[in-house]
Amino acid sequence: MSENTPSPSAGAPTPEADHGFTLRKRRKAPWIAGGAVVVLAAGAFIAVPLLNPAESAAETEGATLHVATAEGNHAEQALIEFIDREVAPKYGIDIEFKGLSDSNTINRAVSEGEVAATLYQHELWLGQVLQANPDFRETAVAPVFRWGFGIWSDKYTSVDQIPDGGTISLYSDPANEAQGLWLLERAGLITLKDGVDKWAATQDDIATNPKNLTFTLLDFGAQSRALPDLDAAVGYTEYYTAAKVPLEKQIFAPAAPDEFASQLTVGTDYLETENIQKLTEAFADPAVQEFLTTDPSVKDLLLPIDAS
Repeated sequence: MSENTPSPSAGAPTPEADHGFTLRKRRKAPWIAGGAVVVLAAGAFIAVPLLNPAESAAETEGATLHVATAEGNHAEQALIEFIDREVAPKYGIDIEFKGLSDSNTINRAVSEGEVAATLYQHELWLGQVLQANPDFRETAVAPVFRWGFGIWSDKYTSVDQIPDGGTISLYSDPANEAQGLWLLERAGLITLKDGVDKWAATQDDIATNPKNLTFTLLDFGAQSRALPDLDAAVGYTEYYTAAKVPLEKQIFAPAAPDEFASQLTVGTDYLETENIQKLTEAFADPAVQEFLTTDPSVKDLLLPIDAS
């Protein structure tokens, strides 16, 4: 990972984690980084067709291991297909991309062993999923990549040009709103209160806002569509490029912190199986980071762990 690689986590992050963040309940359900889909409250159920109703592929020698992410996420699909083609054979496994419709479906499938793993979420998002769905049993086992994430503007070419009283959009889910506030502080547009847990920050935690900026919360697709009507927005590169917004409109984009790195996430009940151990090794292979560094299919969308 980067200079401060987090240890694999057993389920949701804890307050004692290296970076000192905590997860707090919020009234809004979280939204996925990599698919704008709401997490359903505990007790809700979406039927997921069983890929192998008798036994999980994680427990079956020679079985194809499906790695799921949101349907239509071409960059994550390209990464999984590369690992299947170039890396997995070295570890004696066969993997396959599987697109599923929403966060609840993906996480239930991982928890119940219907798919072997997912990589669509960071640790804070996983923590919110597990908090909302206590019957899910999932563990983040390895960081894989960082999503491209930055400040976008259709009107200005630097953050210094954003005017007094300007309107900036943040994402409408708790984890990514916090990441947006972190980025605005990094850009010098706001400061957060001393001692605040920045990975759970809200607008109430803003200490100074020297330009008297106004913040509006929008979901993933709506934010990129609304960019011409905003002074700036803070969001994921993949949504802007998918909306045909030129990358030149991204005016500030430092590498995301460790807490917002994609995590390979598996069903906790299958952690010790040989298939899952080999899968984890395959995703940690150095060839994966080389692919993220050099391949045009993921350029600027999925960044290597050591991106700076």
